[in-house]
Amino acid sequence: MQLEIRERAVGDVVILEMFGKITIGEGSVQLREAVSSLLDSGRNKIVLNLGGVSYVDSSGIGELVSRYTTTKNTGGRLKLLSLPKKIKDLLMITKLLTVFEIYEDEQAALDSFQ
Repeated sequence: MQLEIRERAVGDVVILEMFGKITIGEGSVQLREAVSSLLDSGRNKIVLNLGGVSYVDSSGIGELVSRYTTTKNTGGRLKLLSLPKKIKDLLMITKLLTVFEIYEDEQAALDSFQ
């Protein structure tokens, strides 16, 4: 299953809901293009809802870090929502859990932009 990304806005925050796999090739490219498109249009408050993501490989992790850095460098903020246990464990092992702002609750993620 390839990556499917659904975009919706709540006020000035954009939530990208992801389903499938973020892997080398198509998945990481889709993620890069989705975030870049938002940043290019001046929308830099982004929440990535990973609740529907079944698998992330090292390329996918690299892309998450890259999108986080790019968003931060443009004055924006990128946060993660609803991490599946496997992905949370992967971020813990790679010591990236402390890099990202991670939320279990969508409203808490939205409120954090205030």
